[in-house]
Amino acid sequence: MRGTHRILTTIVALLALQLGSLVAPAYACGCGAMIPSRSERIGVDREESAVRWDGRTETVVMRFAVHGNARNAAWIMPVPSRAGVTLGDPELFDALERLTEPEERDRFYFWPRGSDWPFDLDHGDGAGAPPPGKGAGVGVVGRERLGPFDVARLTATDPEALGDWLRANGFELPDRLTGALQPYVDRKWEYVAVRLAPQEKDAVLQGELTPLRITFASPELVYPMRLSRLAANAQTLGLYILADHRMEPRSPIGGDRPEVTFAGRIERPEGAVAGLAGERPVHLTALEQEFPNPALIDDDHHLRTVADTPYRRVEYTDRLLTVGGGIPVWLLTVGGGLLLVAVTALLAVRVARRRPAIDTGVRSPV
Repeated sequence: MRGTHRILTTIVALLALQLGSLVAPAYACGCGAMIPSRSERIGVDREESAVRWDGRTETVVMRFAVHGNARNAAWIMPVPSRAGVTLGDPELFDALERLTEPEERDRFYFWPRGSDWPFDLDHGDGAGAPPPGKGAGVGVVGRERLGPFDVARLTATDPEALGDWLRANGFELPDRLTGALQPYVDRKWEYVAVRLAPQEKDAVLQGELTPLRITFASPELVYPMRLSRLAANAQTLGLYILADHRMEPRSPIGGDRPEVTFAGRIERPEGAVAGLAGERPVHLTALEQEFPNPALIDDDHHLRTVADTPYRRVEYTDRLLTVGGGIPVWLLTVGGGLLLVAVTALLAVRVARRRPAIDTGVRSPV
């Protein structure tokens, strides 16, 4: 047990060493841990990933939307085998969103609602507001500068040599990250460590970051998620899966049930999608999942093949039922009914007035 803990400590320390003085984890994102410096904070608003798996090789393209005051941060992702890292195509997610956008349908209602006349007294339109060191037992597989990212691919085999260096340099290791990494250590996974820094001087990390593309060999489609259990806030995952068949997670792994928002066959991938999946037909599955309590995440997403049943989410727009130039049907119905009642009453009065008086034969005395 003590040896395992030392190995875990070594791996976390190696990541800290490669990425500078980023030693206090604050937030986590779906498949990795996001680490700012001690005095700064960074939060991940949304993580989107596109995964391509051909049965042997897996490619993950990730894009994060972040907020906070961090001028730089580190991101750590475990991978089951040696990984290659490049920049992703910034057009990819826009293309996937277009392919999977929901079908829009109108749904009509009869009676007026709060945004309709006569309830809308304001006459609104009714629209809703929508430095790598290398010593004995320390392996730096590769080190690249990719745009705003400093990428290190790491291994570690000798905990003592690295541990001595860390103690001499006063690094404080995040205990929670150490525990979260244990399953990956047990399976002898490697790690991709990325240092993120804006290209503009004194700028902070805000908004959507440039996508990263990571490729590695894998006999199964797996999406690492365990490190997101460190997140302090609820997490949202958007996942696009490109494979030979429709694929879905085997279990919720501690979150809400994954929701399929699109499943279908793309006959001729084009542009950025073809750059990831190739130009041959491929099945695309889009998933959304919420993690209200990230601490409950207990596994990675292991995805399995399911029936190739097509599906597209439908979004309804509720509209008031009208005819002609936009006249509400309810108004015609109610108004017509009232008019009919009024006409009927008027006719009854007229008939009553025209009816002759009945002669009873009684005469008044003179």
